[in-house]
Amino acid sequence: MNEPGLQSLMDQSTFAERVESGTGPDWVRAHWETFHEGLTGEHEGSPFPCFFGAESVRAGDPLYTVVPSMTDKDALLSLRDVLVEYLDVWPAHSERASLVTFFAPPEGEWGEREYHEALWHVLQFLHVHDPAPWPEAIPTDPEDPYWEFSFAGHPMFPTCRAPFYDERRSRYCPVGLEITFQPRELFERLEVTAESEAGQQARGVIQDRLVDYDGVCPHADIGDYGSDLEWPQYMLSADDAEAPDECPIEISRDHPRVSPALDPGVSRPLPRQPSD
Repeated sequence: MNEPGLQSLMDQSTFAERVESGTGPDWVRAHWETFHEGLTGEHEGSPFPCFFGAESVRAGDPLYTVVPSMTDKDALLSLRDVLVEYLDVWPAHSERASLVTFFAPPEGEWGEREYHEALWHVLQFLHVHDPAPWPEAIPTDPEDPYWEFSFAGHPMFPTCRAPFYDERRSRYCPVGLEITFQPRELFERLEVTAESEAGQQARGVIQDRLVDYDGVCPHADIGDYGSDLEWPQYMLSADDAEAPDECPIEISRDHPRVSPALDPGVSRPLPRQPSD
């Protein structure tokens, strides 16, 4: 962690220092400033709805990386390697340590449809180049309410912010695509899953704060794992006509999904997982 460059896995203080020192292009600074201000500041007098996320940023808990392209193979392979490293180190770093990924803005004008396509291209790429089999306990059909995106053996919740959100400011990022990866284990450790009483109370508070912050009702796709579909929640639609009707990703239990001769990284052993 904290190796040179912006495509490595960095803690918040290291990332902020590199950005402030002028490392990287201007869009990296813009991503960081809008993210930090968005989560720790207020919008029209209302704080960011997810108080867990806001508190974690104030405390410096998240880990970060920069991805210079949403399509370039080498950039996405670097993201894969960072994600593997993140899944190995986050519990020791902080129980609230999500992975925040800032992507370079696209060339030209993009609408909502293009950002949905970019998200699912990234997730499909990660799945195809996953160094571990798909977890046995997770269905492969995204239309199953117990399906969730998984990588390196870990079920997780990737949530996005993007420029096309005119109303839902909690999902707005003016720069480009932003994906925050959070393993299901993170929610379990914080005891904020839908199955727990504390989790239901926390969700109620967040829903109320969403109304104040966004100025509109919570999105109809927001729900609970096991009761509602997960995939539409990763990038909430603003215009139903621009969002996919079916999950664009194809999941396979066959492993490896890429020949190690073409991509040696898929045969690399995973770091040892903690026993607790």
